Amino acid sequence: MKTIDFITLGCSKNLVDSEMLMGLCEANGYRCTHDSDNPQGEIVVINTCGFINDAKEESINTILEFAQAKTEGRIQRLYVMGCLSERYLADLEAEIPEVDGWYGKFNYRQLLADIESQTIPNKEEWNRVLTTPRHYAYIKISEGCDRHCAYCAIPLITGRHQSRPMEEILEEVRLLVKGGTKEFQIIAQELTYYGIDLDGKQHIAELIDRMAQIEGVEWIRLHYAYPAHFPWELLEVMRRHDNVCNYMDIALQHISDHMLTSMRRHVTKQETIELIERMRREVPGICLRTTLMVGFPGETEKDFQELLDFTRWARFDRMGAFAYSAEEGTWSGDNYEDDVPEEVKQRRLDKLMRVQQNISAELEAEKVGQILRVIIDRQEGDYYIGRTEYCSPEVDPEVLIPVAGGRLSIGTFYDVTITDSEEFDLYGEIVKE
Repeated sequence: MKTIDFITLGCSKNLVDSEMLMGLCEANGYRCTHDSDNPQGEIVVINTCGFINDAKEESINTILEFAQAKTEGRIQRLYVMGCLSERYLADLEAEIPEVDGWYGKFNYRQLLADIESQTIPNKEEWNRVLTTPRHYAYIKISEGCDRHCAYCAIPLITGRHQSRPMEEILEEVRLLVKGGTKEFQIIAQELTYYGIDLDGKQHIAELIDRMAQIEGVEWIRLHYAYPAHFPWELLEVMRRHDNVCNYMDIALQHISDHMLTSMRRHVTKQETIELIERMRREVPGICLRTTLMVGFPGETEKDFQELLDFTRWARFDRMGAFAYSAEEGTWSGDNYEDDVPEEVKQRRLDKLMRVQQNISAELEAEKVGQILRVIIDRQEGDYYIGRTEYCSPEVDPEVLIPVAGGRLSIGTFYDVTITDSEEFDLYGEIVKE
């Protein structure tokens, strides 16, 4: 049986694409490995990211590394798919001839057909191989984005928003539940837009409502909402179903009206504040996760101070931040001068993250003494590592539980008393029955 080593770079949406293709490959007689420390397969497939400069550089370096491995005879064939090759196909083909085939975001079935030199039978696309622990999975409900924010290259890569059929998504969840999956991270470039391209209406609340009623679904967590035209009925679904986590990942990017207008975000400062206030009013205790940007062209010290003040006011449970980098083909890349010096960007980024670090430490400390439901992901050294409903895999704080307290099962829920906290993690003990 031939082995295909898959290497996935970038976001969880790319990971789902790799899992889909791995499922197709295994259904056709291949053994697949994923992100192996020492790939040994005859064939290597690299799923690339092309979102920002650092991600593009990582993707290119990884391709070059395996191109060298092919030249040295350590692998036989090399294929590349994903966002980078979707966007820069012609340039990459000319620059790296060692690659046997280049594929974008939407034609990965053809990759296997080319390996096999024959047409591949049409199998259900969602028959995938999970690369995550079996108890959780990412569910991609759409592809593409119609928002066209000034800085963002995603529409250039993925095209217009395309919602998956609702019944297909629900059937995928049912199949994963049968395989032991309990927790579902719902992902999209913009999940609140779900359904608009189908009939002009937002159907995300209906989708989550129906998903929550599937027996065996323990947790549903929502990622990548957009602040403008937020579907308020989604919060009612969150209140009604205990298995829809009180968690919302909503990227805000900035708060000053000057910056929001320049970024083409189609939302104002006041609307953003009202959005946060209403979310917290309608779902008490909701965990809000956001992403902010510093150093966008034209950002003044006054703009940045507004962002700092807003961050102190909002007290986000989770926050990531990054410094702007110009991307060719985007509105800001083509029309704005990147006029904030790199050292100023870094200074602002560091200051913003210090503010959030203090907020996070305070919010985590407030959980000490509480009893929280925790799912166990893995064991590392002297601790079991778990998460509450307020923590998404890979990106959010974790709960560390001493192994000495007793044997725990991976993928099982436990009630845990929080005994201590750090800036981004919690410590706990299992509640004895």
